[in-house]
Amino acid sequence: MTDAANDARFWDRAARKYAADPIKDMAGYERTLDRARAYLTGNEAAYEFGCGTGTTALRLAPFVGRIVATDISPEMIAIARERVQADGCANAAFDVGTPDTAPWPDGAFDVAFGFNVLHLVAGREAALQGVHRLLKPGGLFISKTPCLKEINVLVRLAVPVMQAIGKAPYVAFLSAGDIEQMVSAAGFDIVERGRHASRGRDTRPFLVARRR
Repeated sequence: MTDAANDARFWDRAARKYAADPIKDMAGYERTLDRARAYLTGNEAAYEFGCGTGTTALRLAPFVGRIVATDISPEMIAIARERVQADGCANAAFDVGTPDTAPWPDGAFDVAFGFNVLHLVAGREAALQGVHRLLKPGGLFISKTPCLKEINVLVRLAVPVMQAIGKAPYVAFLSAGDIEQMVSAAGFDIVERGRHASRGRDTRPFLVARRR
C-alpha cells in the first residue's frame, strides 16, 4: 500500500473525531478567514485542497461564486457532504482528490486555498504544480501551514514515535522559509505574509501568493 493510501486510511479513521474537535484558536482562525475574504469579490471560482470536513470551504462559500474542495480521505468528504446538505449551501461541492490529479482544465479557478495541509503532503512539489495549473494567470493561492521546525523539540521527537505506532500520518518538518521557497519555485509571487494566532507563539504562517 502506498504512503498516500496509508494516510487516507489514517484520516478516514480520525475523521469523525476530527469533525467533533473544536478549533483551538478560534480568534486566530477568524483572522485567517477575514484576510482570505479580503481578496474575494464574490464572483470567484474557488478551489480548496486538503479540505478535511469542509468547515473552511463552507465558511468561505458565501464570499465566492462557487467552491469545489477535495481531500484524500473519503470519510472526510462524506462528512463535508453531510454538512453541505445540513447548511443548504448550493455553491459548494466536495470530492476525493488532490491538486495534481484534479480533473478540471487549466486555469479553471480564480483562487485556491490550502489551509493546514502542505506539511501533510509528501508530494508537495506536485501538489503546488497542480494548484498552479488549475489557477488562471494572476490567480491567488492562499495558504496557512503549521511549521514543525518552529515548534518544541520534544514534540518534534514524538512525531516519529507516533507514526511508528500508527498514531500520526506523514508530517514534514518545514519552516516558514521552506514554505515560501516552495511556493515561489512553483511559479508564484508572495503578496502577503501574516501570523494570526491570538495567543502564544504562532507557528502557522499565512501566505497569499499570485500565480505568475
